[in-house]
Amino acid sequence: VPELVKPEGQCIHDAATMRASHMDLLNEWRDRVVRDGERIYTAPDDKQYVMSLQNTCMSCHSNKAEFCDQCHDYMGVTPYCWNCHVEPVSMPPANRTGGQL
Repeated sequence: VPELVKPEGQCIHDAATMRASHMDLLNEWRDRVVRDGERIYTAPDDKQYVMSLQNTCMSCHSNKAEFCDQCHDYMGVTPYCWNCHVEPVSMPPANRTGGQL
C-alpha cells in the first residue's frame, strides 16, 4: 500500500471520500466547467472552490510523483488528466493558493 505524502490543511472532502471517488468528482467538474460553463464548486462544509485540477487540487497535491503516481501505479490505472492538462511542477508550500474563494 502506498505511503502518501499528504499536504497539510483541509481538503474539499474527507480523505475516505476523496480516496474512493476523486475520479468521479474530477469528471463531474470537467463536465460542469466545459459543458455548462460553471466554475465554482460548493463543498459539503459550504466553502467554495474553483473547479480546477491545476489551480485547486494541484495547489496542495503539488508533487505528482509522491502523491498521484503512487496510488495510480499501485491500482494499475492510467488516468488521462495529462492528455489535456499541463503536468505539474512541484511547488514549495508557501506558493500554494488552494483554489478556495
